[in-house]
Amino acid sequence: MTVIELIEAGAQRLGDAGVAFGHGTANAFDESAWLVLWKLGFPLDQIDQHADAIVDAQQQAGVEALIAQRIDSRKPAAYLTKEAWLQGIAFYVDERAIVPRSFIAEIIVNGDMDYWLGEHTRSVLDMCTGNGSLAVLAALCWPDVSVAAADISPRALEVARINVDRHGLADRIALIHSDGLDTVHGSFDLILCNPPYVNAQSMTELPAEYLAEPALALAGGADGMDFIRGLLADAPAHMGEHAVLVLEVGNERANFEAAFPRLPAVWLETSAGEDQVVLLTREALLADGRVSPKPMDPGSRPG
Repeated sequence: MTVIELIEAGAQRLGDAGVAFGHGTANAFDESAWLVLWKLGFPLDQIDQHADAIVDAQQQAGVEALIAQRIDSRKPAAYLTKEAWLQGIAFYVDERAIVPRSFIAEIIVNGDMDYWLGEHTRSVLDMCTGNGSLAVLAALCWPDVSVAAADISPRALEVARINVDRHGLADRIALIHSDGLDTVHGSFDLILCNPPYVNAQSMTELPAEYLAEPALALAGGADGMDFIRGLLADAPAHMGEHAVLVLEVGNERANFEAAFPRLPAVWLETSAGEDQVVLLTREALLADGRVSPKPMDPGSRPG
């Protein structure tokens, strides 16, 4: 059997089993290709180069067992391979953290928020950092900025530490254990946040693959806005004069606009359209009337 035949057979099994996708792939063929190439030790972007390679019986059995594990466990493939890719960068991931897939990643890499950045952009906060992928991407794309990465979950921060160290960024990314902004100190020029935003009804309808992830990283309360309300109230006290907040809300744009009807917002284009990620200036947050700046040490900056 060849590699491509093994991929096609795996895709058929995944499709027949009705597994759910969305953790790095969107269909059965791509999911099967990921698992097959990973198990055989081939680069994930070299399917064409290895498509006709012959797979021996032992290798075939190993691949088939991995496909079976994916079907039986209903765990995302990333949890089985302990690896996820975001904008071409490899990250370690396991069940302690959500599988990285934020659309903010492509906005960072494509420069789609650069209009609001500039020489004043010296410090970045990645709130709800999970496995640290957005913090790592920010540090790689903007080599002159300092980055702080915060999360309420100590276990997620353990995974983030693996990725920060793996990419050689321990001297530029500070990891912070914090419930929201409670123990985050200093002022930032850019805040990135992919928060828990899934509304309560949607949580009850999630496929098993999503329920395999930490619920803390997904569930956003009745309308999905619980964490976001607190973040927008507290953020201005941690933002420089020209700072912006870039926030992912996924499929909850309607709930976001219902919760913040007077908030001036800029919706950024992503590969999924203009409904996923919103940019908010500090001025807009203060003008909304729901938030107010809190006192802080004006000389305080993140480490």
